[in-house]
Amino acid sequence: MAVRPTRTAAGAGPGHGHGPADHPVGPLRPLAQRMAEEHTRRVDAREPAYIEQQIAKVRAATAYFSPEVRGREHLPAEGPALVIGNHNAAWYMPDTWVTALAIVDRRGTEHPAYTLTYDLLFALPLVGTFLRRIGAIPASSEDAEAVLAEGALVLDYPGGDWEACRPWWDRNRIDFGGRTGFVRLALRTGVPVVPVVAHGSHDSVVVVSRGERIARWLGLPAMHVKVFPILLGPCGVTTVLFPPPPIPSSITLEFLPPMTWPDLGPEAADDPDTVARCAGQVVGVMQEALDRLRVERAHPVARGYANLASRLLHR
Repeated sequence: MAVRPTRTAAGAGPGHGHGPADHPVGPLRPLAQRMAEEHTRRVDAREPAYIEQQIAKVRAATAYFSPEVRGREHLPAEGPALVIGNHNAAWYMPDTWVTALAIVDRRGTEHPAYTLTYDLLFALPLVGTFLRRIGAIPASSEDAEAVLAEGALVLDYPGGDWEACRPWWDRNRIDFGGRTGFVRLALRTGVPVVPVVAHGSHDSVVVVSRGERIARWLGLPAMHVKVFPILLGPCGVTTVLFPPPPIPSSITLEFLPPMTWPDLGPEAADDPDTVARCAGQVVGVMQEALDRLRVERAHPVARGYANLASRLLHR
């Protein structure tokens, strides 16, 4: 598949509401320019054979969090779909990798699947190449619409860094930060939205504060970064520059039934009230599921340590 993206104004991205940085400053300028260049690249760099080589490594790494996956049958085995998840655990994001494995288990590697990913990462040497090879595309890119038209699955985390770095006491709250671009994308393309909810993942990192003021002081918004999280680790309070090791919290991942709006056509994507209503429905369904999992799968940290200890003792 060779897809050439179509472009519109910056900020029209499907889930994250921003485009390449328009006003990079100081030492951020070269990196911001590379970010802008990434938005002009084609998205046919995904390599199924390379993905196959990574599966065992990812499965071994995520075993640290003793994941349980439910509702895999709700994922369409083929055809286009927009999978929407709650973002967790800052940069560790173990549930994201568990979700990716579940998608591969359900659909295989030959059927195209892409993940919308923070565009700064594509500007980093080696990291960007790795991400492209496993099927990641910049989050604010309209390539998502193009690959959905080709029958691909797209995984998106609308909450971005805002949700991934929410304080620990908000760990059981779905928080997309008001972003609704994923609904506009679904309405324009007519594809089903498949919500996926992760519980326990955000227990693996204790975020004390998003650190929005620090991020602004450092000029990070020019790089689409709104947070500079303050964390609690074994040695006390620390920052993203000195991250603590993740806690082996047990993750429960649940795919929910697909959501569609058959009475709405593509033109509904231009109606803010309709978009907000549909987004509220998705968030409501996900919050309801997360509330249920919080009760059913209580104490994920204790369970995670117990599972890890059990595996070590039975080696």
